[in-house]
Amino acid sequence: MEAAPATASTTPKPARRDRKGPGRRLPYTRGDYELFDHIGRGGMADIYRAKKRGSFGVVREIVVKEVLPELSSSQRLLDLLVAEAKIAAKLEHPNIVRVEHLGRDEGTLYIAMEYVQGLDLRELLRRCAKKRVPLPVELSLRIVMDVLRALEHAHAFRFTGPDGQEHVGIVHRDVSPSNVLLALEGEVKLCDFGIARAHDEPGGAEGEAALGRWSEAMIEGKAGYMSPEQAHGEALDGRADVYAAGIILMELLSGKKLYKAKPGESLLEVARRAEIPALDVSDLPLGERLGSIVQKALAKRREERFATAGAMLAALESYAADAGLMASSVKLGRWLEQHFAPELLRAQRLRELATEALARGPLAVMVPVSASSGAVKVEAREHDETPPTDHTLYEATGTHSAREALAAMAAMTTKAADAEEAPTRETPAPASSKRRKRKAGAGSTDAAKSAATKDALGDSGSRWALAEVPQPPMRSRTWLAWVAALMVFGAAVLVMMVR
Repeated sequence: MEAAPATASTTPKPARRDRKGPGRRLPYTRGDYELFDHIGRGGMADIYRAKKRGSFGVVREIVVKEVLPELSSSQRLLDLLVAEAKIAAKLEHPNIVRVEHLGRDEGTLYIAMEYVQGLDLRELLRRCAKKRVPLPVELSLRIVMDVLRALEHAHAFRFTGPDGQEHVGIVHRDVSPSNVLLALEGEVKLCDFGIARAHDEPGGAEGEAALGRWSEAMIEGKAGYMSPEQAHGEALDGRADVYAAGIILMELLSGKKLYKAKPGESLLEVARRAEIPALDVSDLPLGERLGSIVQKALAKRREERFATAGAMLAALESYAADAGLMASSVKLGRWLEQHFAPELLRAQRLRELATEALARGPLAVMVPVSASSGAVKVEAREHDETPPTDHTLYEATGTHSAREALAAMAAMTTKAADAEEAPTRETPAPASSKRRKRKAGAGSTDAAKSAATKDALGDSGSRWALAEVPQPPMRSRTWLAWVAALMVFGAAVLVMMVR
């Protein structure tokens, strides 16, 4: 299959890069899947954790990738993506992420695939650098060998194409750390087979200039792992993926990025030159032998590389066995669990709790009745009811977003407390008069509190009850204002974590 010429571009990256949070409010139902956690955003899709409920109440976790809205308008891209995803869905291998379903809902194309609990290789390297935890050489070799196992299977896979002809081999075209997933149990899986071909399609002249600009930005974004023939836009075969695997191996061993662009230069130009420095592995057992494996994988002329991913895999397995650097998936899993599993699972759980809290809605909503008196109305509800819509809170506070509403509630609480305390400071009553008033009015105040509390809890028979809450003494009001402010701050933190 011919690949379109890849060209660098000075066009600014599309606006999709500026969006930080999920593309939609969670939880959200997409087809048969309930999306509940936004994992991140890839080159062409928002990525969510989702649940699928099967027979007898069985619930499975999967990943749903939603094609970004700016790409869904291109019918040509969607048709190509569907065709490639159907082919990739036929791949069955322990080191390949399984595609389960391809669907379209409300004009949005989405792909459901196997969920891998862990992190990708790019994120692992970032965390290693942050915590100053070195990735052991034997685990680096294990990761690359598993990637090569996936490529070996895909390159030998036979399938019938859209043209009705039989074809041999699926070239990944985007073997990079972000597409190498590491399960906390130690499994290594390569994802997005067949998807990357859509990146190589140029924008057509028939009203798809925006798609063309996106494609150029995507090419520039993944150029750090391109073979020279891919950077020049030549026809590709499995040796392009072997080259990308060689780049990953060299970066894991050296701890440095291979392609580095100078000021005014693009990574695509660096990839075209393919200037590979010597790898210093003299401190490793049989280091010279390992260095020759890396150099052969990164040969500029594809004819000089390993002919197949299986050939490179055999060379690495032989070296690791002779050098005593063999590692199992169990060892990789134990290392990940020791250094990164607790913080990964903690962050995941916090996102889940925040999403669940937003889905349930507030226990009560405070609505001001009078700014002068500081009285408020409390809208109480039970959590087994359908959560109120957001406009309940927004209309009450005159705001348009959750953050603005929380800020407005905090300001109103503080203002109400100050308004009640001000007259008391200006005209203090004698101590003896205060004691007489407190003694005389104790019974009536208790009765008023009891009646107001009964109404606020909904004893009138209505599931939703509104009641005016009497004002407590001055010291209690100050204390309650601080408590309310802390509650608002906590809710704001949860909202920001989700977004």
